[in-house]
Amino acid sequence: MCLAVPMKIIEINENRTGIAESGGVSRKVNLKLLDDCAVGDYVIIHAGFAIEKLNEEQAAKSVALFDELVQAMSGTQRQSR
Repeated sequence: MCLAVPMKIIEINENRTGIAESGGVSRKVNLKLLDDCAVGDYVIIHAGFAIEKLNEEQAAKSVALFDELVQAMSGTQRQSR
């Protein structure tokens, strides 16, 4: 099973890597597959790579859906962003 997670870019480094955050969890991510990422953008992360950029509406829907999935699987709710 593959899992892609919606995350917000909070830092971009010179080598096109960065830090993305979701639900209070931060991860190092590779941004080299996308041309136009900026701090504050929402992206889909799969296997450590940003594979798709989301607009605000897509991001809100994806995060809400992911929250529902996490809650259903664990019986808890993630921290709000």
